[in-house]
Amino acid sequence: MAVGTIVWLGSEVMFFAGLFAIYFTLRSTAPELWQFETDKHNFTFALINTLILVFSSVTCQFGVFAAERLQARSTGWKPSQWGMVEWFFLTYALGAIFVAGQVLEYATLVSEGVSLSSNSYGSAFYITTGFHGLHVTGGLIAFLLIIGRAFAVKHFGHKEATSAIVVSYYWHFVDVVWIGLFLVIYVLK
Repeated sequence: MAVGTIVWLGSEVMFFAGLFAIYFTLRSTAPELWQFETDKHNFTFALINTLILVFSSVTCQFGVFAAERLQARSTGWKPSQWGMVEWFFLTYALGAIFVAGQVLEYATLVSEGVSLSSNSYGSAFYITTGFHGLHVTGGLIAFLLIIGRAFAVKHFGHKEATSAIVVSYYWHFVDVVWIGLFLVIYVLK
């Protein structure tokens, strides 16, 4: 299962490389437009949203550590006693906050005239960040499936732990892609 996921993530790397290529190609054809449109971004908001997503990778990894211990659920109220389920619920919540933040950013930009069809910048911005948002949403669904599976089995074993680890590969990948998008869109104006 893990090898198949890694191969699939390799294809996802190529997909996002294509999106980055679109972004840079369009940017090179209209640098003045890019300067004008990127000034509409709220850098602080985007940075906070990025930190939320990055922190979700940390909580995800704590869930993996619990899964590797074969500890599906909490043995106490302290985070050091949490199981995979609690850490993955927290990761899910952080990921959902990130997606909600992205939706809020989209609404703000649309109100300022930046839409998918407004110009090449809008197209590049919404296509790259939109596909990323869909991937985050896919990761959120995967977390719910893994959490549900932990409740459905009588004994949380290596098979369930491996599934949790594989989902973490995907989540960390999605986070790394966002860091790249954040740097390209919000930092390299």
